[in-house]
Amino acid sequence: MSASLQSESLAEQAYRTLELMVVTLVLEPNMVVNERTLIELTGMGRTPVREAIQRLAWEGLMEVRPRSGIAITPLDPKDFTKVLDAREGVEQVLARDAARLATPRDHARFQVAADAMRDATRNGDVGKFLDADKALDAVLGQAGGNVFAARLAAPLQTHSRRFWFRLKPDDGIAASTDAHIGLIEAIIARTPTNAMAAAADLIRHLRTLAPSSTLKR
Repeated sequence: MSASLQSESLAEQAYRTLELMVVTLVLEPNMVVNERTLIELTGMGRTPVREAIQRLAWEGLMEVRPRSGIAITPLDPKDFTKVLDAREGVEQVLARDAARLATPRDHARFQVAADAMRDATRNGDVGKFLDADKALDAVLGQAGGNVFAARLAAPLQTHSRRFWFRLKPDDGIAASTDAHIGLIEAIIARTPTNAMAAAADLIRHLRTLAPSSTLKR
């Protein structure tokens, strides 16, 4: 377990573990599981897993079906564009405010995420890229001090990661890293206009991955 996970509550650890399983399709779209299975997969207790399930259900990644189990949300190609449409505006607000208000500690965290993404690109490590992307989203949500925008963005960012994992080309890490680094650099440079433009560029990059035909189920 990483140091960052060790410092989190059990409920947060369970959430992060299950979220990653959904994003990386270990928990496949349309799969129906029960609570016991998720407890076994995470190696955690019922209470934190139940809290994680409730949070993932609120975010639209799981559906709790009484007496029949927990369904993993399907991947509908139409939804990727909808997610990006919803994410684009709030992402620009977060980027603008982070460029204005981020502290030196926030800048250090942005730089750690950027370095991890570069390292993931060099090594072709998708898991490390996803971890770095999650870390970037976390500091982006905190740096601008707008908790309302951050709460809107977080589930949209997770849905985006899930689609990215499914749809990325073989060289997808490099292109995605470049788009994220552009955003980080604009924020650290404290240029709100450029940060907003970089956020729009990131969404534009993700739109290039949106399929023109239905995903295979």
